[in-house]
Order: sequence, then structure tokens, then C-alpha cells
Amino acid sequence: MHEVTTLRADLTALFAAAGLTGVDVDAAVADEHVRSAAYRRVVAAGGADPRELAAVLVRDPQPLTAKTAVVELVDQVAGETADPAEFRRLAEGIVAEADRLAPAKDREFVRQRVRDWEVWLETENGRVPDAAGLESASDWMQRRLADFSASREVLAWLAEHGRTKKIRNIAANRAT
Repeated sequence: MHEVTTLRADLTALFAAAGLTGVDVDAAVADEHVRSAAYRRVVAAGGADPRELAAVLVRDPQPLTAKTAVVELVDQVAGETADPAEFRRLAEGIVAEADRLAPAKDREFVRQRVRDWEVWLETENGRVPDAAGLESASDWMQRRLADFSASREVLAWLAEHGRTKKIRNIAANRAT
């Protein structure tokens, strides 16, 4: 019962702070799909301190819902932050809160997503990440870099060392 009361209080405060109207708090308490959709709206609304928002999101009783919402928050912050140093500063707070996620693989997934965005932002700012940074990028980020990076050096590296054949082929085609 305490968990439901805490969840209701968290959701009520979160929705009010984000200016979300039309969200049935009772439905959100009862259904993780409704909560997940509401979390997406809260994250997209922006304006909240990322660490404070992450602190609420990680308390969701459904581990997958919590992880998904935190990852969406990381993605949103990365999309709004052009400066890699600023992103790192903001992401540190998110990661500190995400370290309360269970299971441990969810914590590592959030950390990997942050590392991926750091590689992306470095590349977008005209710096070529070292081979170790590119190698440690997830398949998702390597594919994103192959599809969208304007860096000839990054594309050349991916064409030769990309983790999958598809990544190598896309990078090779874009590099020429």
C-alpha cells in the first residue's frame, strides 16, 4: 500500500510540475503503459532538472518502465545539449539516480547510452573519438554514426571496424 501511495504522490507532483493535464493519475498508478506514455510527455516537455526527474523515474515499480523512461530522458538531454561537457555534467546526475535501478543490466544500459551520446556529441563538435571510444559504442550508436555522421574519419573507421556488416557497408558507401 505504501508503494501505491508513494507512486500516486510522485505522479501527481510530476504531472503538475510538467503542466500535464488530461492524465488520469489513477489510471497511471494502475497501468505501466499509461505511466510510460505520461513519462514520455513529461520528458518531452523539458524544463525539469534532469537529476530530479530521474530520481522520480527510477522509483517506478516496473523495472522496464523505469529504465525506458530514464533512457528517454538521456536521449532528450543529449538532443538538447550540443556541448559534450555540458551533456556529461547533466548526465552525471541522471546516472547517479539510475544507479538505483534494478537489475544491474538496466544500470549498465543507461551508462552505455550516456557513453554513446558522448561519442556522438564529440563527433558532432568536429572531434574524432579515439578508436576505443568508437569501438565501445553500442551497435545502435555505430549505426547512427554510419547513417548520419559527417566525419570522414569516423566513417572510414566504421567502414573498416564497424561491429556489423550493415554498419561497415553503410559507412563505406557514405565515405565515398
